[in-house]
Amino acid sequence: MPDSRKPSSDTKRRRPMAVTGRVENSQLVPIVTSFPAEVTEGCRVLVLGTMPGVRSLEKQQFYAHPRNLFWPLMGEFFDAGPEVPYDARLARVQAYGVGLWDVLRQCERTGSLDGAIRAGSEVPNDIGALLEQHPTIGAIALNGAKAADMFLLRIAPMIDASRLARIALLPMPSTSPANASLSLSAKRERWFRLRRWLSENHRA
Repeated sequence: MPDSRKPSSDTKRRRPMAVTGRVENSQLVPIVTSFPAEVTEGCRVLVLGTMPGVRSLEKQQFYAHPRNLFWPLMGEFFDAGPEVPYDARLARVQAYGVGLWDVLRQCERTGSLDGAIRAGSEVPNDIGALLEQHPTIGAIALNGAKAADMFLLRIAPMIDASRLARIALLPMPSTSPANASLSLSAKRERWFRLRRWLSENHRA
């Protein structure tokens, strides 16, 4: 079942949990826990990853790996590149109506790769509650195939059908450095859909 607590952008970022987990083949499979949404009033596009990687969990920052393309792309679109301090980056993308969170609240995973998430261990975030809190959200950008799959499998069935029908789903290529299947220019072109959607769907 999803977490019943209502997410809040005002909640202080949680520190990572102590490493706990399940022993498999004499090795500990860590349980990892994501951190709260960064969503402010007037959010129009929610960007969802799957689960923060090890570097992001250590720093309690979205997309903290230095080779992740998310912040360089946000620099091109919203002047919120990695050279800008993290809190200022968040403020800049939020000013354009972009919010950040992850599909999963908790899972068992060794390392950072989505492919290392143990099937059946996934606990989703309460995206439905977030959408109720922020009725201005009109699009969800899904960062990578795993995020899209988990959203459709674990999140979409729990969202009111009429609310879901009003949301544009924007599948995006993963910005992770592990995704080498597309060129940088192809990733940039696909992610520009987020900027285009914001431009074409102005605030009422």
